[in-house]
Amino acid sequence: MNQTAIEIHDLTMAYREKPVLWDIDVEIPKGSLCAVVGPNGAGKSTLLSCILGTHKPANGWIKVFDVPSEQSDELIGFVPQRESVDWDFPIQVLDVVMMGTYRRLGWFRWPGKAQRDWALECLAAVGMADYRSRQIGELSGGQQQRVFIARALAQDAKIILMDEPFAGVDAATEDTIRSVLADLKNDERTVVIVHHDLQTIEDYFDHVLLLNLRLVAAGPTESTFTRENLLRTYGGQLTLLDEAAEAVRRIRSGRSMGKAGGK
Repeated sequence: MNQTAIEIHDLTMAYREKPVLWDIDVEIPKGSLCAVVGPNGAGKSTLLSCILGTHKPANGWIKVFDVPSEQSDELIGFVPQRESVDWDFPIQVLDVVMMGTYRRLGWFRWPGKAQRDWALECLAAVGMADYRSRQIGELSGGQQQRVFIARALAQDAKIILMDEPFAGVDAATEDTIRSVLADLKNDERTVVIVHHDLQTIEDYFDHVLLLNLRLVAAGPTESTFTRENLLRTYGGQLTLLDEAAEAVRRIRSGRSMGKAGGK
């Protein structure tokens, strides 16, 4: 049994001759929850696109369970950034999730009761079954994110890629996503997530990939997510991130003290 879910070798990607990824070599283990971390413009979303096969690299290759990425559609599910979705499109929640079943149906076959039941099960897994008849544009941002995670679950893929699923969501959605991630890991699925909140990396992920055009470091979170590697990834920006994190801690601490004093 191959314990490597995604293997990337000598990957270089460029837009109009401007490199956005350069000479990436990395392996992502099967069954890991892997965070892709780096500053804005580091190539994180581009890396997901290359794994999906939607962008053709200038050099190198990617394999998914030893299959070239361009031939591995059925192995990969995807949750895009919310900003990339047209939320005004008139479609109901259940229909969005049922889209995840289309790929396995094949040509000229329509989803039936089995696919509907499976889509409802995936909606229930993210706490959205009661919203199945709502228009997708009527939902809050966190609810929309949960629906797209349900669609990825409906694909029943071995690997799920998520592009900033925690960005701008409410606490309930964040808890739901964490619960879904735990279930996926227990099921030995591999999840690769572009993530920005450095304070939650150690709590949410067991594997981390630090990226800034080039691969800075990759490996188990415990040994890889170090200040030294973060400095190499973010440079001077890390000081600003540290200051922001400290400000958040002070605010949270103040709220906690206020609540305690009010009891």
